[in-house]
Amino acid sequence: MTQQIPPAPPVSPQPEPELTGVRNFRDVGGLPTSDGRRVRTGRLFRSGHLAHATETDAEFLGSLGLHTVFDFRNAADHSLEGPDVALPGVRNVNIPLSDPADGREFWKMVRDGDLDQLRSLLGDGKAAARMSNSYRGMIRHRTAEHSRVVHALAEDSVPALMHCAAGKDRAGLSIAVTLLALGVPREAIVADYLESNAPHNRYRVRRSSESAEARSPEVMELLAPLFDARAEYLTAAFDTIDEHWGGVDRYLEQGLGLTPEALDRLRGRLLD
Repeated sequence: MTQQIPPAPPVSPQPEPELTGVRNFRDVGGLPTSDGRRVRTGRLFRSGHLAHATETDAEFLGSLGLHTVFDFRNAADHSLEGPDVALPGVRNVNIPLSDPADGREFWKMVRDGDLDQLRSLLGDGKAAARMSNSYRGMIRHRTAEHSRVVHALAEDSVPALMHCAAGKDRAGLSIAVTLLALGVPREAIVADYLESNAPHNRYRVRRSSESAEARSPEVMELLAPLFDARAEYLTAAFDTIDEHWGGVDRYLEQGLGLTPEALDRLRGRLLD
């Protein structure tokens, strides 16, 4: 039977802000659940890192009434980008997750490598396969981290903002796990995830050289799978849940340790 997704909520008269120094920001409120409810607006946000937030950006973020900012960046990210800006009264929780294309040497190659190196590393579907495999790995091996996030949200951590570097992979998967727990259909989760491809949301590709060759069409094509949000990546994560746990309910119970009581608290905090 085809699952019916409730119609989209009316468009808010308040447009999503265009932050200057923060990429990929959005409120996931309004997404439908399978039982006809919706994620409450103003409770759960996602974005790229906050290290380059301008004073105006910080003022807007401070106006959201955030309780907790979950930062999924690792030490290498922090050394490259810097710490998040301080938001008064907001608890900052760093839960490092392996980058989907993990490894300092890997990213050095992405930034500095020549065309032949990039072809060897990323060509012939290797980049996309690396991304899908890493999503599978984060689901299988990062249950403790994802459990910590959903339990914190169930107890006291909302409104919350989740971010990594680009706000696409580590934060995107943590948001997806949370939305699964809320009962949001997979199609709606994928649709939100793909919003990271919008031009104003996309992460800016870092290359050490500004030469034409360093940013040639072939180089950009080789790098694209790393910086795209592709449905196949999130589908790989969902498939892993089904293959390893037999479905979302057992994943939530056995993988994340969510009791029915904790699940009720989570939904009570985040759903209308």
